[in-house]
Amino acid sequence: MSTGRTMEGAGCVTWWGFSPALDLLCRGSERQEGEVNVLLVGSGDPRHILKTVAGLRDTDTLHIWVIENSMDVVARQLLLLFLALTPQESMGLHEKTEVFLELFGNSEVRSQTEEILRHVASELSLSVTETLETPTNPCLDTTHLRFKERDDLDRIFKQWIHPPPSARSAHVSIAKTWDGRVRQHLGTRYDSRAGCFDWDLTMKLHQKGCGVINKQHYKLWRERGVAFEMREGIYQMANESLLSTRVFSHRGDKMALRGYWGDIVSSPYLSFGIETDDEKLLQKQNGQYVKTAQDISYVNVQALFKSLSCRGGTPPTQTCSEEGNALVALEPVSQPEAHHKSQINELMHLNGVSVTFLPLDSLSKLPEKQKYFHFFNSICCAASMVHHLSPTLRQIAAPKASLVVELAKYLLDLTKEQEVGFAEKVGDVAKEAGFEPSQEEKRDVYATFTLQEE
Repeated sequence: MSTGRTMEGAGCVTWWGFSPALDLLCRGSERQEGEVNVLLVGSGDPRHILKTVAGLRDTDTLHIWVIENSMDVVARQLLLLFLALTPQESMGLHEKTEVFLELFGNSEVRSQTEEILRHVASELSLSVTETLETPTNPCLDTTHLRFKERDDLDRIFKQWIHPPPSARSAHVSIAKTWDGRVRQHLGTRYDSRAGCFDWDLTMKLHQKGCGVINKQHYKLWRERGVAFEMREGIYQMANESLLSTRVFSHRGDKMALRGYWGDIVSSPYLSFGIETDDEKLLQKQNGQYVKTAQDISYVNVQALFKSLSCRGGTPPTQTCSEEGNALVALEPVSQPEAHHKSQINELMHLNGVSVTFLPLDSLSKLPEKQKYFHFFNSICCAASMVHHLSPTLRQIAAPKASLVVELAKYLLDLTKEQEVGFAEKVGDVAKEAGFEPSQEEKRDVYATFTLQEE
């Protein structure tokens, strides 16, 4: 256990999940087919969306409904989905994969990536302010959000484009806020932090089956917040999408501080980098993995993007240049907004797929709406949102619906006893809502349940 508060290392903003990506249609007692409605609660990133879409059959129709606990996380989901939906004619597959992973898991990025972030932010800002009733792209549907929430999104996107004056020295500020979190988490062990990082990796993550996470990569991420350095370049521009505002109490006054408030212990490798169907990526030589979690993340994300291109019906007719073909080249960010035409509608439209973002407090209110009565075929809940689940979950679950709950295996600040206690709590909550454990192979990363027949 760290000397800091329990769970302080995981942070209060879930920028990425604490578990690998899942095809949610393959969970539960049988595969969901036909027209399927999936509810994601607090997933933090679009890993489940991408994995589930990649596994779709041509005859399937998938509606995904997303509830997060922070508009900063919603903004990031929109950013990452925008990149995923960018057609290969606009950004080469290699470039898109690198940019996605940089923005996904790095506190500091290359200048080219920062330009792309600013461009996408300008597009998304236009999208959330102009879209009223019909989404421009069905995979970026924010029409169900309240006007205040859309205003919050617009404010966040504008901060990405034009950071606050206090953040002008971007590299220094994000390095400072990251180091401050590490100091708070380690306390008196800060001066021996290299040994602490090594312990967390070898005695925790590696023991939990994450041996592909490379020691040098993990140490760099723990020191600076840079998980993906896939080419030679200068990683010194702040990734504004990983900064958010947190309110503190100081001597009776409220203080709002902009900084990095996410995970500093478990790592962004968990989402895409520790599982793969390609056994060649898990080969060992002299007892060491030949490939790393960074390599596996790249291969997995690129494969998901290829699947999206096929589903989107827009396979490239010619080979796109991998260099210098970044999205930012399509439209300068500095172009006046009055003359700027949104390019959201130029993104891929995935056949039979829609992603809708619901208001932050929706989970408790869905049972009150007739539309969602016995509506969702699959419900996936992150560990951080389990306390929001209640017996009313049964009212919005369709017959034979599956419930997938992320467990606490990769929350490294917890003891083994706390892990077990959390799993037991999840089981109690599911049982109270009318779900029974699935008969599929047991896993300690997710708990899977099926709705009991009445």
